[in-house]
Amino acid sequence: MLATSTSTIPVGDAWVHEVKWDGMRVLVDVAEGVLRLYSRTERDVTVAFPELQGLADEYPDLLLDGEIVVLRGGVPSFGALAERFHVTQARRAAHLAEQSPATLMLFDLLRLYGVDLTGRPWRERRATLERLDLNGARWQTPPTYADGEALHAATKEQGLEGIVSKRVDSPYLPGQRSTAWLKSPHRRTVSVVVGGWRPESTGTVRNRLGAVLVGLPSPGGLRFLGRVGSGLAGKAGQRLLEDLAPLHADTSPFLTDVPREDALGAQWVHPVLVVDVESLGLSSQGRLRQPAYKGVRDDLRPDDVDDQAEGE
Repeated sequence: MLATSTSTIPVGDAWVHEVKWDGMRVLVDVAEGVLRLYSRTERDVTVAFPELQGLADEYPDLLLDGEIVVLRGGVPSFGALAERFHVTQARRAAHLAEQSPATLMLFDLLRLYGVDLTGRPWRERRATLERLDLNGARWQTPPTYADGEALHAATKEQGLEGIVSKRVDSPYLPGQRSTAWLKSPHRRTVSVVVGGWRPESTGTVRNRLGAVLVGLPSPGGLRFLGRVGSGLAGKAGQRLLEDLAPLHADTSPFLTDVPREDALGAQWVHPVLVVDVESLGLSSQGRLRQPAYKGVRDDLRPDDVDDQAEGE
């Protein structure tokens, strides 16, 4: 179940509010004492996070929804977490778990002892989750709050991403984006889809990534949001180019012609890779203002990306 962006924090007893974590959304499936972790793209990421295996010892059968974060100074660091997305070797994962241990923030319970709880209201699922007392060294069940405006102000002061507001009577709708969950982020970070890339315009290395061309999914293609070059220096750009190389396409995936100054030397790609970009919102021309690349979102597909850039 996915949250819808909002600029207004709901009030009243029908709503409850939680911290919005800057991490990787996962489903945690424990069956017969074996734990598996699945990303939003249904990719099995169990091997990447060995420090969470102990959760399988808590209960023999349950399905949980949560967010994996890597904390730096008590604040989630998406950059530190991104280093672990692609890990498929157990030895490498174990090393990273020691260097940058992850924490699993649990916020919903979808199955317990074989009983499907998704049709029950949030308040019942949450009460059952709290009775499980899932609070360990590497996982926790963060509290909820009645005052959304106060939580929003507190999370801004603490440098957290924002809040999520949830209707207490809402069922869990797997894979659906719902207005029963509303997200109110502080930082202007949006998930966008890459439709092309440009090599560096200086130097002698032509296959070095200089910028990516990004957009938002619309019927028939991508709505162009601009060119992102900041944040792509060094290893970040190299890794992204490795992801883009096999996605080569002969034609542009954008709905309209990309401006000449952005399209010059562009290599088009199939619009399947989602990345996070931080910006100052949109210009009057509908372009991202001063965008900076943050990282690949392996946990998202293009159809998971909503029109977050609006109203920023």
